[in-house]
Amino acid sequence: MRIQEYKETLSLVAYLFGYPDEGWWDTLSEARQAAEKLKNQQNRMVLLETINYIQLMGRREYEELYVRVFEFSANTNLYLTMHDRTDFGKQAREMLEFKNLFLDNGFDTNKELPDFLPAILELTAALSSDKAKVVLVMARPKLELLRQRFVEAKLAHTFLLDVILTETDGLEGESA
Repeated sequence: MRIQEYKETLSLVAYLFGYPDEGWWDTLSEARQAAEKLKNQQNRMVLLETINYIQLMGRREYEELYVRVFEFSANTNLYLTMHDRTDFGKQAREMLEFKNLFLDNGFDTNKELPDFLPAILELTAALSSDKAKVVLVMARPKLELLRQRFVEAKLAHTFLLDVILTETDGLEGESA
């Protein structure tokens, strides 16, 4: 039961970090229904409150926020290797590490760069808990840095990063 829960939770967070195109809006009510079924009360509440926030904001305003914050901001974009840009060689190595995580687990990232947060979350949702833990532990420092940037920008999506970090802790605790 715990295994399915982390998979569903990370898949929902990936969805909520996804680009809000026509298909995304069409399936938002399905995401709400899936979130309502989560057993973890804290995660369920965060996901439902995020969906409420998005719906209250409305389509146009949310899409503008998404593009401004997640696509055009160097500080809050969803590419995990982009936030510590002091060493481009290091960034290239990290990008290769993320790419190898996909390839080593039988996946490829044809549509997205391998450090794109929703893609990483979809990968972890498709993996066994042991393999998902490896991916999330590797991404943790980047997630924590991104969370710090979200806090500074006062983004509601900060709480979605908390859900990811909580799930990472849960997976780490399972093998401790």
